[in-house]
Amino acid sequence: MTPYTSPSVFGAVHLGYIVIETNRFADWRRFGTDAIGMHHDDLDTGLMRFRLDDQECRFLLRKGPAEDVVATGWHIDDHASFEQIEARVRSHGVPVVRGSAEEARMRGVERLLSFPGPKGITQEIYTSPLLSPQPLDMLASGWVTGDSGMGHVAITSTRPALMRGYFDTVFDARLTDYIDETISGVKLKIRFLRVNERHHSIAIAAVRGLPVDPIRTRVQHLNIQAATLDDVARSYQRVHELGFEMALSVGQHTNDKELSYYARTPSGFEWEVGWNPVVIDESTWEPGTHQGISIWGHTPVGQTIIDKLTQFSLGARSLTRPERTVPALSGTGIPDD
Repeated sequence: MTPYTSPSVFGAVHLGYIVIETNRFADWRRFGTDAIGMHHDDLDTGLMRFRLDDQECRFLLRKGPAEDVVATGWHIDDHASFEQIEARVRSHGVPVVRGSAEEARMRGVERLLSFPGPKGITQEIYTSPLLSPQPLDMLASGWVTGDSGMGHVAITSTRPALMRGYFDTVFDARLTDYIDETISGVKLKIRFLRVNERHHSIAIAAVRGLPVDPIRTRVQHLNIQAATLDDVARSYQRVHELGFEMALSVGQHTNDKELSYYARTPSGFEWEVGWNPVVIDESTWEPGTHQGISIWGHTPVGQTIIDKLTQFSLGARSLTRPERTVPALSGTGIPDD
């Protein structure tokens, strides 16, 4: 089949919402509203949502055993770009499913399509998000979304070149930079990909030279961007006071300069609340490599030797379960620059 070619959709794509499957609704409600400070809405039995802004849905939680992210939703600016992405996916022989009216309603969107993504995370695209007339009721003063999208998703992978190839094929993602890091003697290479002005909407971490994945969940962490430094500090305090586990203390990253902390969600993956990352200027930006993830801070909180042994055990177990990829959309992968 001849690959479909079309104009670039870079800049017309924005991370719009996340779908999480969990049976821990009470814990998630406390985590999302009382600790992080988002707006909460109950829907039907077995469904709830969090808002960050006037868009009806930024996080959709549904009942289920996964305790993980199961789908990411991408807001596409216009119908032409939406149709270009659909045509690309179909031209590679990958099935595209049109979302039902009920599925679109739950996500607060129109024109919903879904297709397979790396690590079994369904990729969804939509146009025209629905806006809520209900005023925000949340502890945070605000969150940064807009042209940058709502934050980013970080994923660990044993096939990072294929994953990067996937997001290049589907969304014309661009490499922003790399980080080389060593954690407990394990060497990591992290690739940061952008689809708009945000420094990255996708981060892909891989163990260098070893096909192991030490993370149980499909995602390692989700990120949202606070409007003020005070919002970061106050939510950090609430996470501690409410007894939720802190993964990494407050620190500042080397590459995007974001000041942030990482809490552990009720489902086990991490949640980063950050402030003031750099915004990419396409006319001047050049990819580079940074040594270490942090200029300062981001130290592990309460990690024991048992935690480290458990992580190594998970990594060894990953050797026996091949990572799910979407070869038709990944090409041969993009080698490191």
